[in-house]
Amino acid sequence: MPTLDSTATVGSFVRQRPSRSRVFESLKIDYYCGGKIPLGQACEKKGIDAANVLKQLQACNAATENCNLTDADSMSLTDLADHIEATHHAYLREELPRLDFMTEKVSRVHGDKDDRLFQMREASTERKASHCGSVANPIRQMEHEHDLVGNALAILNESTDGYAPPEWACNTYRAMLDSLSQLERDMHQQIHKENNVLFPKTIELENVG
Repeated sequence: MPTLDSTATVGSFVRQRPSRSRVFESLKIDYYCGGKIPLGQACEKKGIDAANVLKQLQACNAATENCNLTDADSMSLTDLADHIEATHHAYLREELPRLDFMTEKVSRVHGDKDDRLFQMREASTERKASHCGSVANPIRQMEHEHDLVGNALAILNESTDGYAPPEWACNTYRAMLDSLSQLERDMHQQIHKENNVLFPKTIELENVG
């Protein structure tokens, strides 16, 4: 079994073995927008022992047969782009209108009990797009958009105490938090697949051409 190195980037660990994303999720280490940062640096920023994280990542090597996460790195560019569209983009098209309704209702009804719900509502509503020049230019723009999405997800997580419902939460409130938690996990996977796999492979292809 190969030895893992803390100088490798966070995103490369998940690119090689998708199940490792679960370790990073549990430790709240950003492997999607922050995937280009070396693991040692990411752990230092979080105040986490890198050697312990490496042990947890190493343990994932023996447990991937039960992992249902997609191996994006093994796909062709065409198949990966199709997968992201059919899996993640389609999910967002269906889920975002429902979440827009739910977050509006919950913040309106319960905002007087916790004004962070208004912050949660504001964090769930922005997206931009731009395309120009070399493929590297729109990729830089999309990576910037991913950073904005990552910040919004962090606000959603913080303003809901990690999607933990208060005792007085109604069923709609609880359903909203569950859906937001699923949205966060899906967006982390999408951003990782694009930032750390699709975009680098696309730039490599253009440079070879």
